[in-house]
Order: sequence, then structure tokens, then C-alpha cells
Amino acid sequence: MTRDEKFMRLALAEARQALREGEVPIGAVAVRRGEVIARGHNRRNALRDLTAHAEMMCLRDLSRREGLAKRLTDVTIYSTLEPCAMCSGAMIHHRVGRCVWGERDTLLGAAGSSLDFLRRGGVRQRAGVLRAECRGLLLEFFERQLGRPTTAWEDIRLPAK
Repeated sequence: MTRDEKFMRLALAEARQALREGEVPIGAVAVRRGEVIARGHNRRNALRDLTAHAEMMCLRDLSRREGLAKRLTDVTIYSTLEPCAMCSGAMIHHRVGRCVWGERDTLLGAAGSSLDFLRRGGVRQRAGVLRAECRGLLLEFFERQLGRPTTAWEDIRLPAK
């Protein structure tokens, strides 16, 4: 198992927690020098907050733990779904050094699928880590909510395969 797979498994654990809470199963962890320093999962429904994406919850957790760090160049954010423009913008703004993500989002993904914010903002990235596992949780949620197989839910659209 690679280092990226190890930490993506922790992001997947966060996504499973979101699924248990009835949220879209997306999870994120922040890692510095091989240590998880923050974590989060989707909480939009629980908090009644449209901005409570997994990556934003992770960054909020990081802020609570470490204060308002200006630069996070030594931090990697692991997310089970390609970050959107809002989450990518927060990573760029605080100079997150690297983002590793699992499944693509062809509707609102801002790491190359729909928009290309992360690369253009100087955040190094790796895509497709444990993609099948990340995708599987999302598809399980979508089917449970709609009662039929699909690759789309509200503001998320996954590739056909």
C-alpha cells in the first residue's frame, strides 16, 4: 500500500461516517509530515450549511487545531471526490501544497474535470487514488436515495465508468 492509499483510506473512513449520517459520502483528511492533523466529512444537511463540504470541514478542523496558518505548503489534503471550485479556492488561498483525490466530478470538479483551478493555482495533485472505493460509496448513496442506479446526484456527476 502506498502512502497516498494509506491516507485515502482514512478519508474513506470519514466518507463512511458521512454515509452513516445520511450525508453524501465524501471525506477528507489533512496530512503533514506523515501525520493526520485534521479531518472532516460532508455535513451540509446536519449543519444546514451549503459550504460544509468535506474539504471545508477538514480545513475548519485544521484552523481550530492550529489557528489561522497563512501558508499550508507542507500539507496534503486527501479527498474522496475531486474538489469543487469553493474547496479548491480555499486550498489555493491558504497555499495547500498538494491535493490527492479519488473520484472525478465531471459537473463541478475544479481539479481538471470541469474546471482547472488547482493546477492553475499552484497546488500539486494526484487523481484517482482508490477511485473504485471512493466511487462505490457515492454510487451506494445515490442508489439508496433514488431507488435506482445512477451516476448523478444534485450537484455531483461521476464519469460513466
